Amino acid sequence: MKAIDLQATRLYINRELSFLEFNQRVLEQSKDPTIPLLERVRFLCISCANLDEFFEIRVASLKELLEAGALQGGPDGLTVPEQLKVIRARAIRLMDEQYEVLNDILMPELARAGVVFVSKDSWNAAQASWLKDYFTREVEPVLSPLALDPARPFPKILNKSLNFAVVVKGEDGFGRDSGLAVVQAPRSLPRLIRLPDELGNRQFVFLGTIIEAFVSCLFAGMAVHGCYQFRVTRNSDLFVEQEEVDDLLRAVEGELASRRYGDAVRLETAHDCPRDILDSLLSQFALTEDDLYRVSGPVNLNRLMAVYDLVDNSSLKYAPFSPSIPHQLKMGADLFTTLRAGDILLHHPFQGFGPVADFITRAAADPQVLAIKQTLYRAGSDSTIVDALAQAARAGKDVTVIIELRARFDEEANIELATRLQEAGAHVMYGVFGFKTHAKLVMVVRREEKGLRRYCHLGTGNYHTKTSKLYTDYGLMTADESIGDDIHEIFLQLTGLTRVPRLRKLLHAPFSLHPMLIAKIEREAEHARSGHPARIIAKLNALTEPTVIRALYLASCAGVEIDLIVRGVCCLRPGIAGISDNIKVRSIIGRFLEHSRIYYFKNAGNQELYCGSADWMDRNLFRRIEVAFPVESTTLQKRILDDLDLYLNDNAQAWLLNSEGQYTRNFGGVSVCAQMRLLTQYDERVALGE
Repeated sequence: MKAIDLQATRLYINRELSFLEFNQRVLEQSKDPTIPLLERVRFLCISCANLDEFFEIRVASLKELLEAGALQGGPDGLTVPEQLKVIRARAIRLMDEQYEVLNDILMPELARAGVVFVSKDSWNAAQASWLKDYFTREVEPVLSPLALDPARPFPKILNKSLNFAVVVKGEDGFGRDSGLAVVQAPRSLPRLIRLPDELGNRQFVFLGTIIEAFVSCLFAGMAVHGCYQFRVTRNSDLFVEQEEVDDLLRAVEGELASRRYGDAVRLETAHDCPRDILDSLLSQFALTEDDLYRVSGPVNLNRLMAVYDLVDNSSLKYAPFSPSIPHQLKMGADLFTTLRAGDILLHHPFQGFGPVADFITRAAADPQVLAIKQTLYRAGSDSTIVDALAQAARAGKDVTVIIELRARFDEEANIELATRLQEAGAHVMYGVFGFKTHAKLVMVVRREEKGLRRYCHLGTGNYHTKTSKLYTDYGLMTADESIGDDIHEIFLQLTGLTRVPRLRKLLHAPFSLHPMLIAKIEREAEHARSGHPARIIAKLNALTEPTVIRALYLASCAGVEIDLIVRGVCCLRPGIAGISDNIKVRSIIGRFLEHSRIYYFKNAGNQELYCGSADWMDRNLFRRIEVAFPVESTTLQKRILDDLDLYLNDNAQAWLLNSEGQYTRNFGGVSVCAQMRLLTQYDERVALGE
């Protein structure tokens, strides 16, 4: 091992390129004929939304580094300018393919299924008349065309908003001929308009198409010689300087306003936009040719998502399903009595999120409950859990909620939740400045005959009813005293900024989680060298942290069998001779977004299994409050290991990563689709107590 340089750049995949490859896998779902058609449209939209966020955060960050003169890259060795260059080349291919999928695959298939997007060239007289009337009634009154001249400079352009550059000829009422105007489409307008059924059943027109068709109505007495869509993507990362902040909530509120007008990082335009207009727009937004992306269709494909709810054809969507409920909760016993008898493990969405909400709702109404403490990262705007916490606070219970104000793109919703809970009388804290509170914890303190007892829920996902139906996550409900003591210590630290707590069972970032992961990986390596059973299975959203990757390489060299299920970014290269021969990496992309984090260590037969909120990334391990919790029941361990075994044998939705950083589909043999198997098998498995 001394001869191997584990910091060699060839051993690491670039993080940004790995994300773009993940987004390619999402896009591939939109081509899969085995997936219902409208679900394929959703996957196309998700790939577009993912790419937007990538530019808003990752590309924006690289541009900031470049401007600051920081050229050095990460473990893969690519400098900042090199990264921006390869990102552009890969993003162009990805965006071109998105529009090819839309125009050449999905639109024709939608038309064959009776869902038609009507272009201006194909409107009949009745449709054109109705759309003209719609424009006059619903669109024109909220548009404000802005001709450009010295008295009216270029308007502020909202992040990711729909805009039009309009070429106008002829003198206006003041005898001027500006030549160019900008029309902004307010976000209050729907981007997809359904025609009345009598004009065409399930026929739709994009708002952009309507504005382009009737934009001349905004310029009476003048001639419109061209109308071209454009959209600007801006830096959307929030920056709050610790030394300058006295009130985090007010600081975040202030930053939210500036996010809409952050520095431009990408310009998207219609493919036929003239060169002089392109140059003018690039100059206006201080962008270069490398920031220009020309597209063959609407500049924001994510808006196509609306068609999913506008079409009521169930055959074009996934079949609905009813989540199961653990058999312990079907027996009618009091929930707290049930938890004293043993832990309950939930696997969402295959098992419902209702028991979690019910746990908090019952605690809020129970006169024996004295206190409820909870972390909230994302909860949604209409949350029964937040309702229960507010009810508990109004009833006089001690309610403490740690709300993460900087949960990306949920900041405004979380500010509203914080205000609402404070008005109900809850103690609302915003965690530790500089460290996002990402742990998923609830603790209920209840007075019983033998004294106070703690009941807890720990999860891998957010307390968000909507995403619990779309994301795969685990949650543990327990009355374990040691876990309750540990969570109590964590809340004391979060609210009182006490010393680093000494925990008995939980792994806690940014303190014990990283060193304990390294220690457990190294222990597996030592077991392998000693001839004992050694294996690691990790299921994650992302793997980027270099020291963890190096520890895995060393374990592989020692003979440890390592299976990694990494949905998104993975910077580790598997299958390198003499280094990562024993490491396999797969990604599952399917109906549900794989979100659960699981860490399994065989430990010479004394296996350990943890679930948690943390991916193996720098930010999770060093800059966030995270918790990983042990699953100690052999019955519950077997359930999770059986689930992992399904994922490791998936040959329907799995992609395998090779040493070159390329992903290929894992087809062959009898089809195994882990998510679908879990949907159909979970009721039976849980009923049998497995």
